[in-house]
Amino acid sequence: MDDEVFEDYDRELELALYKEYRDVVRQFQYVIETERRFYLANDVNVVRRDTEHDFYFELTMTDVWVWDIYRADRFVKSVRVLTFKDVNVEELQSRDFELPDELSLDS
Repeated sequence: MDDEVFEDYDRELELALYKEYRDVVRQFQYVIETERRFYLANDVNVVRRDTEHDFYFELTMTDVWVWDIYRADRFVKSVRVLTFKDVNVEELQSRDFELPDELSLDS
């Protein structure tokens, strides 16, 4: 197969993922970013765990949507993440992700 065919396929997958995100984001209360993934969740708990020489974060999330282009099912009942990296948790308001009509992909 031609490399261009694979690139077109990846672009189509990315566009489909973005459209799904746009359709589901209003159903969730939090956006969570880790170094490996992006999540939407309705409940999130972040706990700093200290060890003898370092620390890490333990995240538990419920009612979760996972931003992952290659997952067959992005809706997950619960997720647990352990990370030494930064974690960003933002609480959403419904107006935060309103796209102007001129930016809509369905136009």
